[in-house]
Amino acid sequence: MPWRGEQSFEDLLRKEGRKTPTRHDFLFIGIDQQSLQLDAVGPEEIAGNRALELMTERPFPWSRELWALLLDRLFRSGARLVMFDMIFNNPNDGDPIFGAALARHHDRVVLGMNIDTQNNTQIVLPNAQLVSPPAQTDDRVGFVNYWNDEVDGKLRTARFFTSLSQLADVAPTSGDEIYASLATRALTKLGRAADIPQDQHDHLFRFSANDAYPAVPLWRMFLPSFWHANYADGAVFKDKIVIVGASSQIQHDFIVTPMNPAAPGPAIHLQVIAAAEAHEFLRQTPTRVILGLVVAAGVIGWGVIPFLRRPILSLFSLIAISAIYLGLARLSYDRSGFLLATVPVLSTLLLCGVSTLGIDYAIERMEKLRTRRTLERYVSKNLVKEILENPGGYLNSLKGSRMPATILFSDVVGFTTLSEKADPEELVRHLNEYLSAMTKVVFQNGGTLDKFIGDAIMAVWGNVKSQGKAKDAKAAAHAALAMRRELLRLNNKWKTEGRMTLGMGVGINQGDVLAGNIGSQDRADLTVIGDAVNLASRLEGLTRSYGVDILVGARAANLIRDEFHLRSVARAQVKGKSEPVDVFSIVDARNPNLDHELLIWLETYEEGIRKFRDREFTHAKILFSRFLEFYPDDSLAKMYLERSLEYEQAPPDEEWNAVEVFEKK
Repeated sequence: MPWRGEQSFEDLLRKEGRKTPTRHDFLFIGIDQQSLQLDAVGPEEIAGNRALELMTERPFPWSRELWALLLDRLFRSGARLVMFDMIFNNPNDGDPIFGAALARHHDRVVLGMNIDTQNNTQIVLPNAQLVSPPAQTDDRVGFVNYWNDEVDGKLRTARFFTSLSQLADVAPTSGDEIYASLATRALTKLGRAADIPQDQHDHLFRFSANDAYPAVPLWRMFLPSFWHANYADGAVFKDKIVIVGASSQIQHDFIVTPMNPAAPGPAIHLQVIAAAEAHEFLRQTPTRVILGLVVAAGVIGWGVIPFLRRPILSLFSLIAISAIYLGLARLSYDRSGFLLATVPVLSTLLLCGVSTLGIDYAIERMEKLRTRRTLERYVSKNLVKEILENPGGYLNSLKGSRMPATILFSDVVGFTTLSEKADPEELVRHLNEYLSAMTKVVFQNGGTLDKFIGDAIMAVWGNVKSQGKAKDAKAAAHAALAMRRELLRLNNKWKTEGRMTLGMGVGINQGDVLAGNIGSQDRADLTVIGDAVNLASRLEGLTRSYGVDILVGARAANLIRDEFHLRSVARAQVKGKSEPVDVFSIVDARNPNLDHELLIWLETYEEGIRKFRDREFTHAKILFSRFLEFYPDDSLAKMYLERSLEYEQAPPDEEWNAVEVFEKK
């Protein structure tokens, strides 16, 4: 494919590059369709015109007397040379007259002979009445053959001499008869023998433009009106080199070239003669040089990527090198006729460059993946993603900034007691299984794992990449519910394995935090600090006091209320806070499969809370009692029933506001 591509590129240069200059002293007289039919000439014009009468007496081939008339007319007009791209091998009634004309103009006329390689390499010569045998040695006879490329059938070369040994592809012998081409005979008669390559090789030549030598219709040469008006009574042909041959489609004398899929054969002879006189032969890159260029291209293609280390710059460098090389190839073709090998060289350059770029990219991706997996063992997945994919944003976050975030703390209930009794190895395995499951839940819900604090987990939403305050809070709530479900699954599994089960407390809060890289010069963490973080931690601790697994602060509750069923828990003033906060528990996400009876009775519970806070303890007692009839194990309802009974008997003072103050963390 590269070599075929190289040939196609060379053909492109032939089309777009410099051409052999058009010779204005070259003319092509064509036997066109109108000459064959002669339907453009009336009977009155034919009458008395010997040439036109010969053209109408019978179909082509006409009497060869016609060619004698043409030769006399052209040479009387001062033509230098006339070539016939025709094979006059069969006898014809006009041969004596034509033969006499050929003898008369011996030094200024050339005829064609054909080497028929399809039929045992037969030599087809003009008949003996025209040229005395051996005609092949007569300086008026030259072969009209060209040998096209065997692969694509296009003509790119001209051969000026050949022999039967060469045509038979055998070693030449000293007695080989050498045949000269039509172009060779013409150049010799024009005194340009020194311009002819003296060998039997096929020579690449530079083509002329496709419209360089248009055909002059033969019939017009004999029509007096045209001869006078168009050809100035023959003055146009003074000092001209003329070739006569077929130009009609029916005669099939067309050659496929890189320039034209149907170039007239006679025009190709003129182009070859013009190229030889102007020394417009082309030279291809030697094989050794091609191999050297390919190796150099491979080295450059492989070397530019590691040297530059920047993919985009490397890609542009490859493109720039290719463009410069293409320009050099065009310049060498136009200036010196040198076909610089291009497609194999540039294919190697680009293939090596792109493959190296691809390998480098793959290695970089593998290294990034290895780095990501390593980092993900220690920090959150979304934090790792942000660091690797948006390092600028991450570096800005290291400076510290205030932002809204949702914080979740999760802790194992009673772990300290468990750790005193359990086997250390079993406890570590147990804890790792629990933490792995909970961490996975955090990642699945887009959270950042801030840190492990022993058996506790701190996760944050909105510090690395925020989806908005409400979405961050809802994602944290979904994570808490998923933790609840995951712990239930783990406990069921551990029960079947005879292992201890665990309890869990989760605290969620939303608020403004200070995010940044916080720590010492030797060790620092990207974390969040602030009052909202402390409250989330306190809420997680309060889950033991209220007997629930999830507690949510008021700000987070307001953000998630439209998507989750919440339950009022208390007004609590935790340690370190001067103002109480409303605390809620998450019942579940809003979905049609939820227990509707529970939701109805939770309204009774909420009404009891309102009565309790309004100091209507008797009404509150009744409402909590009704709720407990259906949910007797509910710890919150039990707690509020006991307090309602207590306050009913001994009401609190007037300053009481239903706030519980916690002095411990």
